[in-house]
Amino acid sequence: MARIFIILCGLLGFSAVALGAFGAHGLQSRLGSLPDAVKRLDWWTTAAHYHLTHALALALAAWLVHRGAGASALLAGWAFFAGVGLFSGSLYMMAITGQTKLGMITPFGGLLFLVGWGAIMVAGWRLGAGS
Repeated sequence: MARIFIILCGLLGFSAVALGAFGAHGLQSRLGSLPDAVKRLDWWTTAAHYHLTHALALALAAWLVHRGAGASALLAGWAFFAGVGLFSGSLYMMAITGQTKLGMITPFGGLLFLVGWGAIMVAGWRLGAGS
């Protein structure tokens, strides 16, 4: 499972950098004339920030899985991966479409981030207990 998490980490990291660059260079010119352009670009920036941060968090989960930290490390990895999809994904879609109802999904992604970080704490505790 550590291998899969490392691959997903690379995928998320790559896509976060690509989408962040698109937001900084391509999206700004496309949204510039819209009255809510600043808000949409802010959503995009927030999405890219959390996207990249949790790509790296997924690498931490992979390391913990590799070290034998147990089910909590697995939970952390999957929570981070799904959290990026829901949190960042909903913000990216809101920025592109302007459909603010998609914001109802965003907190579920944030909750998954919290679950992931909580699971990291448990995995760290278990890892220390086994040393």
